[in-house]
Amino acid sequence: VAAWRVKMISYVKGQLVEVFNDTIVVENNGIGFNIKVPATVISHFSKIGEPVKVYTYLQIREESHSLFGFLTRDDLNIFKMLINVNGIGPKGALAILSTISPNDLRFAVISGDVKLISSAPGIGSKTAQKLIIELKDKVSLEDALENTLYESGSTGSDSEAQNEAIEALCALGYGSAQAVRAVRQVEDIESKDSEVILKEALKKLATL
Repeated sequence: VAAWRVKMISYVKGQLVEVFNDTIVVENNGIGFNIKVPATVISHFSKIGEPVKVYTYLQIREESHSLFGFLTRDDLNIFKMLINVNGIGPKGALAILSTISPNDLRFAVISGDVKLISSAPGIGSKTAQKLIIELKDKVSLEDALENTLYESGSTGSDSEAQNEAIEALCALGYGSAQAVRAVRQVEDIESKDSEVILKEALKKLATL
């Protein structure tokens, strides 16, 4: 029964009626849903009374039921992966997603960036290392790159130029995560072709 109820609430759509430090209340058909959220959700919603849609995860325990909410299904999926890591519960997962975006978290896992992950409140270096080990096979560089291009608004020839620059860096012997990070740091990337992106990314790598 518990598993069925957990899957039952896919999202909550309604009117934002209250906002607290780590919780929002969304009213739907006269019912106020108390939803725990990362800081990114709090900062995204600016006006009481506005219509909102939050993708949710329902945690059921004997002593309490807790509803967690996220702006996208991708955020929700990352949250689910995090709470399955031994030693990271919902509170730790929210702390991580309040500090690090899902995409930056993917890159941190791929590149083994313990420092970035342990920057989240309550997450020490040992926990960060454990997270990297357990999620390394579950996150994809392709997904991270695709989301990066989507977030930056790059499509068509823009994304193709970035992909070509990344492939060229990998051919030169750089690691895939290292190559993606360097390309992401290129300024005004949408207006540049693959050759220019490659040259500027190499300059970034030379300073690391």
